Amino acid sequence: MAAHVGASRTPQEVMEHYVSMYIHGNLGKACIPDSIPNRVTDHTCPSGGPLSPSLTTPLPPLDISVAEQQQLGYMPLRDDYEIEYDQDAETLISGLSVNYDDDDVEIELKRAHVDMYVRKLKERQRRKNIARDYNLVPAFLGKDKREKEKALKRKITKEEKELRLKLRPLYQFMSCKEFDDLFENMHKEKMLRAKIRELQRYRRNGITKMEESAEYEAARHKRERRKENKNMAGSKRGKEEGRDGEFAAIENLPGFELLSDREKVLCSSLNLSPARYVTVKTIIIKDHLQKRQGIPSKSRLPSYLDKVLKKRILNFLTESGWISRDAS
Repeated sequence: MAAHVGASRTPQEVMEHYVSMYIHGNLGKACIPDSIPNRVTDHTCPSGGPLSPSLTTPLPPLDISVAEQQQLGYMPLRDDYEIEYDQDAETLISGLSVNYDDDDVEIELKRAHVDMYVRKLKERQRRKNIARDYNLVPAFLGKDKREKEKALKRKITKEEKELRLKLRPLYQFMSCKEFDDLFENMHKEKMLRAKIRELQRYRRNGITKMEESAEYEAARHKRERRKENKNMAGSKRGKEEGRDGEFAAIENLPGFELLSDREKVLCSSLNLSPARYVTVKTIIIKDHLQKRQGIPSKSRLPSYLDKVLKKRILNFLTESGWISRDAS
């Protein structure tokens, strides 16, 4: 029609003129009845649904570089990939041919193959639409991280991230906007429930006006801080008492005051009295000095010192620098 009218009107202008004058204008009101008998009702799914006819409509090509196209095996002019979902789907119809001598069963079988192939094409296109809607290709290429951070208006908690991972199978049944709206509504519900619990707590404490809540919250924070400081002081005092009581088994024995803190811990862990430890320590150090001077010596350790105690004490004296590692 635009070509017939001439170059003065574009196709869009011609279409708008026709619709406004002949359909919605006086001519359309006079000729087109309000109720058309035997009108066909569209029973198909809405656009974007799991079985919608719009699933087979082509999408605009992806805006990616040539290197990224090669990485994905993407062909922008066809909006196809070298490896598609269900790559062998075309084998259902690649060998079909209609012959004049086919009987009814063979014809129905070929129609069934064609129907199976169409269903596979719809599923392939549906997966492309999901990948395009949720920006899976930019996510695979690592492009959408900054855009996601800019788009998010609030910080996502760890619980919400875990819930998103659990509900990931729902992506194929909901659009990206519907999914984001779902989590925004869940966040609003959580905040409203918390606010309701806070107001109920105010009511239980006799507060009926919001002006009184600020004074109540300030007093509550002071009480909690006082309680926290009291608990910290108690725990600190308990630690000090526990440290003093750690050596309760040996602190009243002779020679305890001669030990260092590390030696006290060693004697307490070995269940060895300070006097016996000092004796063993003196013998080991004396033997070590005689060996360094070249004087042969035969150490005579006490009978109560077994191999395990001797090894522990030798390791301790070596780490503390009393004797060299070769001697131990």
